[in-house]
Amino acid sequence: MRIVIFNVRYSPNLGDGILAECLERQLGLALPDAEIETVDLAGRTSYGNQDQGRSGALRLLQSMPPLARRMLVERVIGSKLSALRESWREKIAAADAVIIGGGNLFQDDDLNFPLKIAQVLELCCEQGRPVAIHAVGVGQHWSRRAAILFGTLRRCKVIRVTVRDPDARRNWQEHFPDRPSPELAPDPALTLQPQSRDVQKRVRPLVGLCVTHPLILKRHAGAQVQHIPLATVPDYVALAAALLDSGRDVVFFTNGAVEDHACLKQIESKIADTRTAAFKRCRFAGRPDTPQELVALLGTLDVVVAHRLHACITAYALGVPPVGMGWDQKVEAFFRMIDREPFFVPTHRGEVGSIVERILTISGQKRDARYLPRYKEKAREAIEWLAEDLKTSTCGPRRESA
Repeated sequence: MRIVIFNVRYSPNLGDGILAECLERQLGLALPDAEIETVDLAGRTSYGNQDQGRSGALRLLQSMPPLARRMLVERVIGSKLSALRESWREKIAAADAVIIGGGNLFQDDDLNFPLKIAQVLELCCEQGRPVAIHAVGVGQHWSRRAAILFGTLRRCKVIRVTVRDPDARRNWQEHFPDRPSPELAPDPALTLQPQSRDVQKRVRPLVGLCVTHPLILKRHAGAQVQHIPLATVPDYVALAAALLDSGRDVVFFTNGAVEDHACLKQIESKIADTRTAAFKRCRFAGRPDTPQELVALLGTLDVVVAHRLHACITAYALGVPPVGMGWDQKVEAFFRMIDREPFFVPTHRGEVGSIVERILTISGQKRDARYLPRYKEKAREAIEWLAEDLKTSTCGPRRESA
């Protein structure tokens, strides 16, 4: 059996790489005789290849009205997809089945994902290959054009559809009222195993602050940026100062995106200018180049504070308690699903004191009380069920390509 998975494995945001590698690994365990290949929806083929002009492009898009943004994105991405089409056709034709997932792939984002997903679905229909949607996030608001593109799914032979949390399921049902309700499949990154942690020589607890550039928050947020907790360089500096005063050490890090690392460097410069003795206990991690580097960093921390969903998911999977910042529905949905809502900081209530209170509370709890393994089991079981459906759907002779 040959399986092709489409997601954003080589995204600059290495959280996407973590989930992609976890899905591939767990599916390989469930289907030991299968050939499994993951294809990046943006055409990337390795980690670390970042577009240095990305920040400027995001600022340009942010300055444009929605209709103009979608027109520009469709023109640019359409050209890239045309170049990728024949390669994708060959991979799909050689496969027994196709998987799309996981990740927040069924979101509009100015038609970015709708255009890419639609091409995959069109080729699956053309080649007569069955498709499964696994553990995806689903945006609440789609443009009419996005709904048409995602609606290509209705023409496909669909093996199975799962979404990663109840909010995503509710959104899916609103977008596809004519389709069966999808099952839940927690994010594949939850299948990561906790690492042994050598903290015996640590004098003070270490809090990791995952930096997200305000431009990203502004572009994708469900709220105005001024209402988002930890959304400016001074906010990060103030939080670090409060944590240092509370007897914690602080390390700033990113999930790998170049714009996030640029923001981290701004924070580093701001702290250097303060010349305060306590700030000497702040560290600034280098930008990770691979998912393994990010996982290794997260595993050394005592608490993680992040807007980035997969910093929270990965930390939780590793047994490191996360504190999530409110800015996008998907982060709140994750904390609700794992029954950790008290450690989610909602918009409009993101004062430094409120964040510190949550950090101190969660770091004072026993590890067994804050780490709930049942969601890891659910994530593994969902992949095993996917494997069973793949075996059932591909046990007969494969249809020849036209």
